Amino acid sequence: MSDGVHIELRKDGPAIVTGPFTLDDGVEVAAGEKVALCRCGASGRKPRCDGAHKAAGFEAAGVEPPRKPD
Repeated sequence: MSDGVHIELRKDGPAIVTGPFTLDDGVEVAAGEKVALCRCGASGRKPRCDGAHKAAGFEAAGVEPPRKPD
């Protein structure tokens, strides 16, 4: 894994972001640490995902995340 930030989009779910980076609220995410960030706007813990996308019926538009090999 590189030392940079890595973003993985989950199908109809959150963005899994691997640090290092700093969130808008000042929380620092260390290198290699993963955080699930809301993409649907329904989370009660924004910017973090709390699973609200399931109840909200969130469907991501436009970008399909890469499929993992079988």
